[in-house]
Amino acid sequence: MNIRNVIALAVSLALAFAAASLGSLATAPNIDGWYATLHKPEWTPPNAAFPIVWTILYAMMAIAAWRIWISDASARRIRTALLIYAAHLAVNVAWSFAFFAMQSPRLGLAVIAVLVIMIVWTIAAFWRIDRAAGLLLVPYMLWASFASALNLAIVGLNSPV
Repeated sequence: MNIRNVIALAVSLALAFAAASLGSLATAPNIDGWYATLHKPEWTPPNAAFPIVWTILYAMMAIAAWRIWISDASARRIRTALLIYAAHLAVNVAWSFAFFAMQSPRLGLAVIAVLVIMIVWTIAAFWRIDRAAGLLLVPYMLWASFASALNLAIVGLNSPV
């Protein structure tokens, strides 16, 4: 691996984990307080599972983006795919602020619906350049779909009747 590829990997990891850190700023202060008071479905994973899963997923996202960055595709295709990826990261962070910082499961549900669409779009853009990069995002799409169902259940369980 040449120095350019090492730098690209480091930047890709830094960007993905910067998004993770921003989301954590909105999430962490609300876990033991507001989130603990919500009614949640019995299939809600334990709180300790979330940082483990998200760390793995952010690493996979970073590696996928890195594979696109160093690919032999045209500069235009790489730029387009990485812009879609960056937009998806912004929506990812927005969900944490909508759901946790604003303490709004309903707004979170709207944002996560957009996020799932953005993930699928990112997978498609990556797949056209590098199938392995697209495949690296599939577990993330599955987790986000699960998180969408959990978000929907939380809305239902905490809505006034």
